[in-house]
Amino acid sequence: MLWRAVLAFLALPGIVGFAIPLALASGQAASFRARPLGLLALSIGVALLLTCTYKFYVSGRGTLAPWSPPKRLVRDGPYRYSRNPMYVGVALILIGWADLFWSQVLTVYATAVVIAFHVRVIVGEEPWLARTFGEEWESYRAQVPRWLF
Repeated sequence: MLWRAVLAFLALPGIVGFAIPLALASGQAASFRARPLGLLALSIGVALLLTCTYKFYVSGRGTLAPWSPPKRLVRDGPYRYSRNPMYVGVALILIGWADLFWSQVLTVYATAVVIAFHVRVIVGEEPWLARTFGEEWESYRAQVPRWLF
């Protein structure tokens, strides 16, 4: 199970949050600056993503990958404040990259990814959670916001 969690982490947020942004910014290395807000967003995003991945593995007994989802509804850690903190973490990572490279391309990419996350959550994940966890999901959904507010 641990290897599946590591593979899922590298394959999903690793590609979306690191490989693609760095590939998009590869020609913009000269514009990279250690801007405090970009570093803060990137650092918080990475910490949040790692914490959520750990919670999925330990509390949920699964991974962030659709092919090996948690068997239990994860409600602790960052999931007490947001139903989707992993996506919030990736969004912060993308915002951090956009700021660090001062890149319009990365800003557009971050915006597109956040919109795709929102659609995925509403169309795919929330209906699946309702079918899979029933009343437990409904209770959790009523208590915790989808994002942060």
